[in-house]
Amino acid sequence: MNGIKIRGTGRSVPGKLVTNRDLEKIVETSDEWITARTGIRTRHHCAEGERISAITAEAARRCLADAGIGPEEIGACIVATATPETLVPSAACALQRDLGLPEDIPCFDLNAACTGFLFALHTMECLLNASPRKFGLVVGAENLSRVINWADRGTCILFGDGAGAAVVECREGWPSVSAVLGCHGNSELLYLPGPESEEHSYLSMEGTRVFKFAVEAVPWCVDQVLKKTGRTVEDVDFFVFHQANARIIDLAVRKYRIPPEKYYKNIAEYGNTSAASIPLVLSELREQGKIGPGSRILAVGFGGGLTWGGCLIEFA
Repeated sequence: MNGIKIRGTGRSVPGKLVTNRDLEKIVETSDEWITARTGIRTRHHCAEGERISAITAEAARRCLADAGIGPEEIGACIVATATPETLVPSAACALQRDLGLPEDIPCFDLNAACTGFLFALHTMECLLNASPRKFGLVVGAENLSRVINWADRGTCILFGDGAGAAVVECREGWPSVSAVLGCHGNSELLYLPGPESEEHSYLSMEGTRVFKFAVEAVPWCVDQVLKKTGRTVEDVDFFVFHQANARIIDLAVRKYRIPPEKYYKNIAEYGNTSAASIPLVLSELREQGKIGPGSRILAVGFGGGLTWGGCLIEFA
């Protein structure tokens, strides 16, 4: 099986910035309380009339430009999302239309919550091995502000909207991303009702139990990816963790003694953007010159489902 590498990245977020001070006006909380427990200071939300499909398309256009790839060269498109603008057509089909991607390629959405981007990378690797076109478009995009219960101070402070994208290339002789993925069906810890439910479509979460799950899942994923690839912590150029809570990242950093120049946190600005989280980090790191051609990235995600995953991916 041929492997994939990242050729380019891109991102886009809504223009509406929501600060912790803004949230103080609508729910019983404080800037100090939010920052101390989560590391979040601001998040971006879609304003009235602002469409997540437009933000998704903008991230993808920037990604294609960064990769130097034309839409006609794309062999598959996957959008990882739990909050698509419409269920039908899928966000990926809308993206095919908006970007002018080929009509004879698979385009579909994938929902693995906050681990979605990593599930999509693994799926794309499989698809490109069977495609005559060797470039794939993988996007993580979320509009979580529309499923927030603004009376629930435990969740309304956490989530933001945005989109991040990556163009990957498949070549013979390149290593697999060696994805380690898993799930455990659980609708108690993190839950978002669907159209069949009589409940309001509000996201609910048991924060303490999810935190405990995450601090166990992250090191398990790191260990399994390193074992599967035969690599060590020192072999990794950069660690990219799902941006759910700064304390979860800090615990992993301390456990593996990761030096400051090898990890990154942008949760203070974006909050938890679910499937968009990891590609947002990748795009920022690439723009800042912290990662680039030849960089080896160990990425770890965890989220609702419950889902978890890790992979080791290189930049072409």
